[in-house]
Amino acid sequence: MVGSRLKVVSSVIPGEAVDYVARVRELGPTIIEYADRIEQDQRLPDGLLDKLREAGLYRMLLPKVYGGGEVTPITLFETLSAVAEYDGSTAWCLGQANGCCIVAALLEESAAQAIWGDPRGALCWGVGRGEAKPVEGGYSVTGNWMFASGGHHVTWLGAQYVTILDEHGDPRLESNGEPMVRTLAFPAKEAERKIAWNVIGLRGTGSDGYAIQDLFIPEKFLFHRDAMEGVRIKSPLYAFQSNVLYTTCFAGVALGLARGILEAFKILATEKKGRFGKTLLKDNAFTQSEVAVAEARIRSARAYVKEELQSVWEDVLASGATTPDHRMRIRLATTFGIHEAKAAADIAYHAAGATAIFASNGFERRFRDLHAAMQQIQGHKIHYQTVGAYLMGHEPDLAAI
Repeated sequence: MVGSRLKVVSSVIPGEAVDYVARVRELGPTIIEYADRIEQDQRLPDGLLDKLREAGLYRMLLPKVYGGGEVTPITLFETLSAVAEYDGSTAWCLGQANGCCIVAALLEESAAQAIWGDPRGALCWGVGRGEAKPVEGGYSVTGNWMFASGGHHVTWLGAQYVTILDEHGDPRLESNGEPMVRTLAFPAKEAERKIAWNVIGLRGTGSDGYAIQDLFIPEKFLFHRDAMEGVRIKSPLYAFQSNVLYTTCFAGVALGLARGILEAFKILATEKKGRFGKTLLKDNAFTQSEVAVAEARIRSARAYVKEELQSVWEDVLASGATTPDHRMRIRLATTFGIHEAKAAADIAYHAAGATAIFASNGFERRFRDLHAAMQQIQGHKIHYQTVGAYLMGHEPDLAAI
C-alpha cells in the first residue's frame, strides 16, 4: 500500500527519556497493514491495540506514578503527528485517550488506580448531558453522550457535563450562582451502547454514543475538569488545561495526515505521467511548484506549533502555571496548523488527479479523515475571533479555548 515508504525522521525530544516517535516508526508498517480493517470495522483491532499499549502510546499523558509517560506537550504533538501519517483514526483514538489521562492528576489515588491500575485500563468520554442525584456514598447518574472516540477500546467511560442536584432535585449552585456541572467516570461495561457512527471520515474511531440510567457512581469518581486548584500531582504537565492538550493532539493529527498525503503524492509523481501521458508528474514544473508550497505550509505550521509549545512549556517550568496569554498563543498556533494542514493536503490531493479518488491509493482515506477532523471543535475558525478579540485588548474568553 502507498504510504509504507514514508520518510523516517525520529529523534528524542529534549528532556524526554523515551523516543515515542521512534516507537511509532517501528509500528508504522503494522498500522498500515491494519488500515483497511480499521476502516471497515470502525475500531482498532486487538492486535494493534496490544502493540499501542506496549509502546506506552495510550498513556503518554498519564502521571508517572500510575505507570504513564507524563510527556511534554511537544512530545505529544510530535508523536500523534507521526501516528497520523500512517492512519488518522488510530492517532485520533490515541489523542482522545491521552487527553482523558490527565484527570488522573485530579483524582484520589484509589480512583486513579481503579481506572488505570490494569495495564489495559483507559478512559474516554463523549459530549452530552446528564444529571446526578445524591445518594449515600455517591450519585445516581442518568444521561446520554455521543462522539466517544475510541470508546470501544476503553475500560472506563466518562459522564461529562453532569448537573449535580441537591436533595430536593434542584441543581446545586456554584458560588457565582451557576449550576454545578461535573464529570464522573464509570466502568464502560455499565453503559448502553448506541451505534451511530455512519460518517465520511475518521470511521475507525467508532465514535458512537452511550447512555446510563440511574447508575450508582461513588463520590471519588467525580471531578471538575480543569479545576487547577484541585490537582493532586504537582507536575508542569498538569498545569495545562485539557482543551490546551486536546488542541495540541488534534493539530498533530491534522498535520500528520497532511504529511501522509503529500508523501504519498511524491511517490505517485515518480510513477504517473500527466496530461497525454508524456511527462512524469515529478518533471512537471507546475507540480514541482505546488509540492514546494505544500511542503512550506506543513513545515511552517509545524514549526509555529512547536515554537509556541516549547516557549509556553519553559514558562510553566519557571512559574508552575499557565496564563490566559499562554492559552491564546497555543490556540492560535494549533488552529492555524490545522487549517494549513488542510491547505497543503488539498494541493497534493488535487495534483494527484483522478488517481486520488481510488481507495487503493494513499490519498482517499487520509483526505476524508482530515476533512472530518476539520469539522471537530478544535478545527473551527471561530477560534481566530476569540484570539483576535484578545489581541485587540478585550478580556480573554477562556471558556472558548
